[in-house]
Amino acid sequence: MSTLTIRQLDERTHARLRGRAAEHGRSVEAEVRAILDAAVNRPERNFLLSLHASMVEAGGVDLEVAARTDQPRPVDLP
Repeated sequence: MSTLTIRQLDERTHARLRGRAAEHGRSVEAEVRAILDAAVNRPERNFLLSLHASMVEAGGVDLEVAARTDQPRPVDLP
């Protein structure tokens, strides 16, 4: 494991980290680790775009779209 030191952290930021850590029932150090892990472990591609690409490769999917029969609501602008 590596160690990271953060100097000159704004007191307001530190206080918010303490609050967030308390909400999650963990130490500030554990909260910062969780935040950093979540920030760097994001997928490189958007999940929905990846799903779409997979469906295209598999030949696609045909969905039946029901016809709309309801009328639009009237808009009352002040």
